[in-house]
Amino acid sequence: MTPSHAYRFALSMAAALALAAGSGATRGAAQTAAQSASTSQDEAAAIAAARADSARYPYTAADIHFMTGMIPHHAQAIVMAGWAPSHGASASVQTLASRIINAQQDEIRTMRNWLRDRQQPVPDSTSTMMSMPMNGADHEMLMPGMLTEAQMKQLDAARGEQFDQLFLRFMIQHHRGAISMVQDLFNSYGAAQNPTVFKIASDINVDQTTEVARMQKMLASLLFGTPAQ
Repeated sequence: MTPSHAYRFALSMAAALALAAGSGATRGAAQTAAQSASTSQDEAAAIAAARADSARYPYTAADIHFMTGMIPHHAQAIVMAGWAPSHGASASVQTLASRIINAQQDEIRTMRNWLRDRQQPVPDSTSTMMSMPMNGADHEMLMPGMLTEAQMKQLDAARGEQFDQLFLRFMIQHHRGAISMVQDLFNSYGAAQNPTVFKIASDINVDQTTEVARMQKMLASLLFGTPAQ
């Protein structure tokens, strides 16, 4: 091959490679655009479904307040339960903590999706404070039954049987607060008519009432040696 032929061949190869690269970039851009469009369509479909659902089962300000406030309430319980393995909790307390985490993580996802689909502000899934507008400014507050910062530090510092006792005491307090939030919701005129809100509230009421009774027996067993059946 002569130098001129070699030069022309090199130019042809460079052009082909450039064309292939351009084609790949175009395909990549097209795929990204398609994925973005699909996500937008999914979000639009979810919002449309929520509007149709709300037309049949209207939601109230009490429903929004409940779903919004229960997210940080659950988030704090998950933090508390997450300490059980690293803080020397007993096997029974670790089993309870694991159940709390699994149930409340699922409920957080449902509540966040419900709020998002209705284009309401969605709290972060790990936030343990609820933001409330007061006097023109947002203020963070604890929902009923939630632990104070001092109580959380006390629980975090405990180990072994001391952790078990504090965890059970504090989680009973925590659950009772959630149950009171459910009762406030059910006592609000027109609230909890939406099927998702009603199911979440009912599940929390039943599950946490049952767990409170169970934790009271576990605590009595620790303090007085009575069987926790």
